[in-house]
Amino acid sequence: MSTRTAAPTRREQILKEAARLFAERGFHGVGVDEIGAAVGISGPGLYRHFPGKDAMLAELLVGISERLLEGGRRRTTGEGPAAVLAALIDGHIDFALDDRPLITLHDRELDRLRDADRKRVRRLQREYVELWVGVVRELHPGVAEAEARAAVHAVFGLLNSTPHLGSYGSGLPGRAATEALLRRLAHGAFAALGN
Repeated sequence: MSTRTAAPTRREQILKEAARLFAERGFHGVGVDEIGAAVGISGPGLYRHFPGKDAMLAELLVGISERLLEGGRRRTTGEGPAAVLAALIDGHIDFALDDRPLITLHDRELDRLRDADRKRVRRLQREYVELWVGVVRELHPGVAEAEARAAVHAVFGLLNSTPHLGSYGSGLPGRAATEALLRRLAHGAFAALGN
């Protein structure tokens, strides 16, 4: 029995290409015609799927914040805080390696979102951080909340630096080696809290 993954929908294809193009050239540097061409449809054809570029950007940034939080919540059902933290780290590493354009997009374009969408992204991010803080404090009960929160943000900074590492084959080791390195560094950062 094969475990085939479903082909991405046209909407998912559009979002993936929009994220890539926005990350490469900036939100204002990309037109709907270019996004359409990247997925094999006309620019105006995109309007069957999205009202405009603003809607694409909102879906990308709100969507990834929702997925990170949802994935983080699923990972908190492990056997003890060490296993949960390891699962959270692994999940975030997958995001950092597989969704690098979204990291760039968030860093550069969050302020382009409508106020309501930007507030929603920030709220989801705070919930995701607090999920990690709770696990870190359970694993290291003597660590103050502020220190645990600072450590979580520092690890996110480390893991989310992947867009700045280059591409595989041009300075960045293969995915498996990069994943292993990030995992060691993240675990090392949290282990230092116990010292």
